[in-house]
Amino acid sequence: MKTVNARVFSGGYKDLPVADLSHFRPSVYGLLIHENKILLMKNRNASRLSLPGGGIELGETNEEALLREIKEETGIEAQVNQLLAFDQDFFYYDPKNIFVHTFLFFYACTPLTTTPHADDAVEDEESEKPRWIDIDSLSAEDFISHGDQILSFAKTTGWQ
Repeated sequence: MKTVNARVFSGGYKDLPVADLSHFRPSVYGLLIHENKILLMKNRNASRLSLPGGGIELGETNEEALLREIKEETGIEAQVNQLLAFDQDFFYYDPKNIFVHTFLFFYACTPLTTTPHADDAVEDEESEKPRWIDIDSLSAEDFISHGDQILSFAKTTGWQ
């Protein structure tokens, strides 16, 4: 029986049978920076941070999905600039017993507005509290995943 080493939402990794994969989810995430602060969301279940973004719906381009997700989660209008990175992930969401194979596309974006939604206006079941957070105050461990990569891009790219 073939297994894959899946990242577990609550922490760590776990070998799981490929036969148990229940979802395939391509997703997009936006890195938005304003005045040396990065726009981040708090995850309701893990109390860790993530970039705004989420699943690509059928018929959407990556850019359309990303602009929709940023607007729904944060209220921010943005412009998609460039693809920063692509990754794939096997992810076990233990609160709901869901095993997912996902493709993740990370984009540099420019904020066209900078005032995020009030907390009660966020249109997302997993994310809350959009905030501009000083890049220098963050560590990789503050993020649900890809923290090293996100901080590396935030600190080194010249598109700010």
